[in-house]
This record gives sequence, structure tokens and C-alpha cells, in this order.
Amino acid sequence: MILVGQYDSPFVRRVAISLRVLGFRYEHDTRSVFGDFDSIRKTNPTGRIPALVLDDGSVLVDSGVILDYLDETVGPERALIPRSGLARREVLHRVALASAAIDKAGAANYERLLRPPQYQWPDWIARLQTQAVGAIAALEDLAWPAEAPLDQAQITTVCLLRYLELRSPDLAPRARFPSLAALAARCEQRAEFQATYPPDDA
Repeated sequence: MILVGQYDSPFVRRVAISLRVLGFRYEHDTRSVFGDFDSIRKTNPTGRIPALVLDDGSVLVDSGVILDYLDETVGPERALIPRSGLARREVLHRVALASAAIDKAGAANYERLLRPPQYQWPDWIARLQTQAVGAIAALEDLAWPAEAPLDQAQITTVCLLRYLELRSPDLAPRARFPSLAALAARCEQRAEFQATYPPDDA
């Protein structure tokens, strides 16, 4: 398998960590959606990352679809999202909050960093950031027991937190969200997280 995309994307990174946790071997294609846009579109017509090229040459796009494929492949006993019931709903709820925070923080960053200043709408950027912080605060209010087995909620949330440290450090200071900071500290010690850790200059 070939994973397309750089680890500074939290959606790419959560796939990479999941691949490693579940024991899949993969090659890493580090093309960028900014520097290699036309090339990326040949792999994924939407020009987005991640994409996962399977051994038969078929391509999965969107991290949620890829994660579902990985879970289905390893079976319910090893899957990172429970198959059914309350446990599944709780994990999906946390994944949805973390994914929403990534989306909103990312959209705010694009507005600030890519749109020409004369076309920026400060109220819209503030709204996006408010939505991101709302999701982060909701995650902080949930229990994250240290003894809990690793699941997709933890993986996606920790990938969110590293992304914020890189791109929007003002949105999630560790002092404001101590439970999430403790979760990140625990998870980032694992080999799967360290192998995909995006550096500060990513």
C-alpha cells in the first residue's frame, strides 16, 4: 500500500498511525497538495489528501473511508472503532468533534494565510475559530482515562492537537485544556505516533 500525503495533515497522520497500530506495511508518498496539486489529482481527482493506493492499484480517498477499510480488514476484535452499540457511538462522537475542529481551524488558516488581505473577512475567520474551540472544549469535557485501550477517538484527537500546535497555537493552549494535553503526552510517547510526528517546521 502507498499512503499519499504529508504528516503535517492531521487526516493523513491519523491514517498513518492507524496503519502502524493495526500492523499494515505501507510506503509513504510525500507529495503536497500545494506543491504537487496536478500530480495529486492524478491519484485523487479531488486533489485532496490522504489517498491510499491499495496493492491491487485501486485508490481509496478520504480518511474516514480509509479508516473504515482498515477496520473492516482487521475485523471487529482489532478495529479502532467499535462495531456497534454505545461504544461505537461514543467513539464516533469524539471523532466527529475532533474532525470538525480540524476542518474549522484549517478553514480559518486558509482564510488568514492564503486569501489576499483585502478580501479577508475577519468576522468569518472569528466564527470559524469559535467553532473549532467549541469542539475542542467539548472534547476536553469528556473523560480520557489513561488505562483505556487506544482507539480512533484518541488517535484523531491527538492528531488534531499536534496540528493546532503547528498552525493555530492560540486556539488550544495546553494550560486551557489539561485533559487533552495529558492525552497527547501519553499517546505521543508511542512508537506509532513518534514515527509520524510532524516537526515544528513542517
